[in-house]
Amino acid sequence: KQIIMITKSDIESSDSFLAQGGICVLKSEDDYDSYFEDTLRAGHYENRRESVDIMIRSSQEIIKELIGYGVDFEKDSEGNLIYTREGAHSTSRILFHEDVTGKEITSKLLEAVKQLDNVTILENTTMLDIVEKDNVCYGIVCRMNDGEENSLITISANTTIWACGGI
Repeated sequence: KQIIMITKSDIESSDSFLAQGGICVLKSEDDYDSYFEDTLRAGHYENRRESVDIMIRSSQEIIKELIGYGVDFEKDSEGNLIYTREGAHSTSRILFHEDVTGKEITSKLLEAVKQLDNVTILENTTMLDIVEKDNVCYGIVCRMNDGEENSLITISANTTIWACGGI
């Protein structure tokens, strides 16, 4: 598939890029119940339990994939991952990179995406509207800002995915 990613600013101006903390991972099966409870408590018990389970169960594989992309989590002198503790967690299960974990993860993933021939990244592009008919999405209308000029474009797509972070 041909993929177009848009971002309303430059590619490095995102909350993910600015995130300082770390990323949670299930260290062992012995930690599952505690991790699950910590996550529910942090979400005021409004979490979808199935989603929490999937997140926890898939965390080790996700970390392996991130390391495969070159993400450099902190390690001790013997090369073992170092875990820290952050808010809402009752034990150390957070992997990190200095105080710029978001930048470390996001920059490595962006490097990988930029190597893909089927992905185009449009910076300084803002989605304005959804192109739809009969409650079916056919794409989006965007404003591209190249600094001096704004132009409207329509991006047609069989599949449209919003990855909007915190909205």
